[in-house]
Amino acid sequence: MRKNTKLTGLAVVTTAIALGVSACGSPSDPAAKKAGGSADPEAALVVAASPTPHADVLKFVKDNLAAKAGLKLDVKEFTDYVLPNKATEDGQVDANYFQHKPYLDDFNAKNGTHVVPVVNVHLEPLGLYSKKAKALTDITSGQTIAVPNDNTNEGRALHLLADHGLITLKEGVGSTAKLSDITDAKGLKFKELEAATLPRALGQVDAAVINGNYAIEADLKPKEQALALEKADGNPYANFLAVKDGRQNDPRVQKLAKLLNSDEVKKFIEDKYQGSVVPAFGTPAS
Repeated sequence: MRKNTKLTGLAVVTTAIALGVSACGSPSDPAAKKAGGSADPEAALVVAASPTPHADVLKFVKDNLAAKAGLKLDVKEFTDYVLPNKATEDGQVDANYFQHKPYLDDFNAKNGTHVVPVVNVHLEPLGLYSKKAKALTDITSGQTIAVPNDNTNEGRALHLLADHGLITLKEGVGSTAKLSDITDAKGLKFKELEAATLPRALGQVDAAVINGNYAIEADLKPKEQALALEKADGNPYANFLAVKDGRQNDPRVQKLAKLLNSDEVKKFIEDKYQGSVVPAFGTPAS
């Protein structure tokens, strides 16, 4: 895992305030909160991101593309799925890049936040991993599978298991499927854990469904090691750049959105991740 400025827990709030996220036109500046995001175009755009691959992609943009585009970029790494949206809503950061639409919709509904997607960037295929099983046929009755405990990623994990015949779900159940929606567990047991902890728990269960970014951080190779892996075609879980509603037209946000969908970023993702992360450019689903 590559480290930049890693912020966790309540330290995120304290650190962001101490840093001032700073100067004229910062997120705390009232001018930056007007509709259209009229922040100082010369100020650095502060973006919260998961370490891998999100922060890696942003660092590539910062080191290779931003200066030519007249963009100053400040990348802040977060290691969970809650604080980046809260920091974006509160104005401690200008934008974030770590999540997909089903997760954001659920987060906004539960927290009363107003974070919106700007542009899709990539997809990290969700995978089923095991230190014990060598193939899907080795996953049998009585074994335990760990799944993410947040609503949308748990539903996504359960659909992956169902698509590969390990469980059966209720007819028509959507992306927020829960364990209670399993109609036939085929003798399997399930353990719900925070998504970030799943790689560390892999040795304590028979298998685990792990998000792509956490798999990569744990030196797992999704394309080679996953017993089951999501398909990219038609997948609704593309990760995107997001901002608080009203800041979409900030010229710095628009510059970053264009760079994140550039040919250079496409090549970087394809070369670096070799199919473990895939480009998924374009307009997010409404």
